[in-house]
Amino acid sequence: MNGLIGRKLGMAQIFDDAGLSIQVTLIEAGPCYVTQLKSPDKDGYQAVQLGFGEVKTKRLTSGQRGHLKANELPNLSVLRELRFKGDVNYAAGDKVTVAQAFKHGDLVDVVGVSKGRGFQGAIKRHGFHGGPVSHGQSDRRRAPGSIGAGTTPGRVPKGTRMAGRMGNQRVTAQHLVVALVDDARNLLAIRGAVPGPTGAVVFVRVARKQKNPVAGKE
Repeated sequence: MNGLIGRKLGMAQIFDDAGLSIQVTLIEAGPCYVTQLKSPDKDGYQAVQLGFGEVKTKRLTSGQRGHLKANELPNLSVLRELRFKGDVNYAAGDKVTVAQAFKHGDLVDVVGVSKGRGFQGAIKRHGFHGGPVSHGQSDRRRAPGSIGAGTTPGRVPKGTRMAGRMGNQRVTAQHLVVALVDDARNLLAIRGAVPGPTGAVVFVRVARKQKNPVAGKE
């Protein structure tokens, strides 16, 4: 298995063999259950559907309960699919732990939803530096400035960076290093920061861009 569903627990620091501190993000990765296997003949593609996060029965719809009951699985609130190209050595109902999916030094991508920042202006949202403080511009310090030309084309071009909702978007943090795998506590420590607030559901998978790691960060 080259992916797991998890829950972000927050950031911490660990120490390597040389005594250097490493800033990591702790993720409760699994245990996950194989809830369904999809095949090219029946579904048009090959994938493994994973389930994570046990909840009370009343938190699920009747359709969700029936889907899980077919393989005698617990009430799982989060389902994600992981596509495969080769052979799948799992069956519906199997349990997948963090030690089966990852090991120390693996390169992973973490997919999550970024923190919502609400409606923000152009300076905070896009990094504009604003207008001059002097020359009588008492109310233009944090204004975005011009948003288009005059008569031609006579409209605001599509994609113009303006004020609007910031954050709360699907984000993938790529090519991160696994610093620690604790199978007893279902913990995965990933070097650096990952998207989302504490308690957010994230999807950890093997990195798609497998370039050589930076020296000293293996």
